[in-house]
Amino acid sequence: MIDGDMILITGHVILTPEHRERMIALGVEHSARSRAEPGCLAHNCHIDVENPDRLVFVEEWESIDAVHAHFAVPASGAFVAEMRALSPQPPAIRIYAADDITAKLMG
Repeated sequence: MIDGDMILITGHVILTPEHRERMIALGVEHSARSRAEPGCLAHNCHIDVENPDRLVFVEEWESIDAVHAHFAVPASGAFVAEMRALSPQPPAIRIYAADDITAKLMG
């Protein structure tokens, strides 16, 4: 079932020395903009400490409908297009339907 599940999204993009600062700025702007969207529970970008040329995104969304709305925002498409143009590899993304089982595990 997807409709009632929280949606988790992970992704990454490879940074290049000549575009590193621009790409990081784009990631920070995109995360901040996304956090203001309805249904966004969290949206952050991080530098991978094992590979500092990898910018990692971790997102939490209330529903698949919120994700569809996020992907329909023109700025989201522009973000992906610019990252794709600046990186030597296409951005990677994985989308998961998840249940929060923290209380079951942690008591």
